[in-house]
Amino acid sequence: MQVATTDEWVKVGGLQVRFQRAGSGPAMLLIHGLLGYSFSWRFALPLLSRDREVVALDMPGSGFSECAAGIDCRLNSAARRLLVFMDAVGIRSADLVGSSYGGSTALMAAALEPTRVRSLVLVSPANPWSRIGRKRLALLNSPGIRSIFPLIARPLEPFYAFFIRRMYGNPMRMTGETLRGYRTVLARPGVLEHAVKIVQTWHADMDEWAAAVPKLRNTPVMLVWGSKDRVVDFTSAEILGRRVQAREIAVIHGAGHLPYEEAPEEFSRMVIDFLAQYSPVEAARREVT
Repeated sequence: MQVATTDEWVKVGGLQVRFQRAGSGPAMLLIHGLLGYSFSWRFALPLLSRDREVVALDMPGSGFSECAAGIDCRLNSAARRLLVFMDAVGIRSADLVGSSYGGSTALMAAALEPTRVRSLVLVSPANPWSRIGRKRLALLNSPGIRSIFPLIARPLEPFYAFFIRRMYGNPMRMTGETLRGYRTVLARPGVLEHAVKIVQTWHADMDEWAAAVPKLRNTPVMLVWGSKDRVVDFTSAEILGRRVQAREIAVIHGAGHLPYEEAPEEFSRMVIDFLAQYSPVEAARREVT
């Protein structure tokens, strides 16, 4: 059955935020990673929304949402904006599915207001124990590089193709539609600048994130990783799994950093099966039926 998806806008902290919504039932919120947007969930959203309300937003500063030069780019602030967004669209509590930096944001939101997050599905979330990317972070934290990076990268189409192919376990799966979808928003003024500002507070954010992890002791957590992830170190999953007391650590073989794009059916089935076991709302629904 095809589920209709609506394209909507709402104001969050004075910023116009775009989001997509589909389905009805218990709420699920999809949070994209750094330089992603709701487009990232285009394959998984219809599958996940067959018996629940699924909302995928463009986080402020990303996608087609408003980019404001003065936006606070700290992880804690992004998590608070996510909670305000939930208020704005009428979601009291939800299952959160977050990818990469969006996974870090989802976890922080759950730590800030645990009663509003029924469960967490973290897809290769950015974390302090990943060894991959440390040199790139150091490079982008260099004052000279961070000031010119958006100006250099924005007009270079090969940059977009390289960036996206790195995300895939099998680069041949990247289609022209995928490249056009990401290129459209990465070329928008403010999007790359916002991403660079996030990197500037990365280490402090990760320290704060690690300190917040113990607050999740009552939140069911599932970790999902692609076996060929080249962005967030898969070996960090074991450490993270222990810290968050993950109920499951699922691996999608052959996929990279975006398993919901490369293997949407397998990914969605894993998420739905996890919720069927651990989400309090899903458990209540099973008792009723």
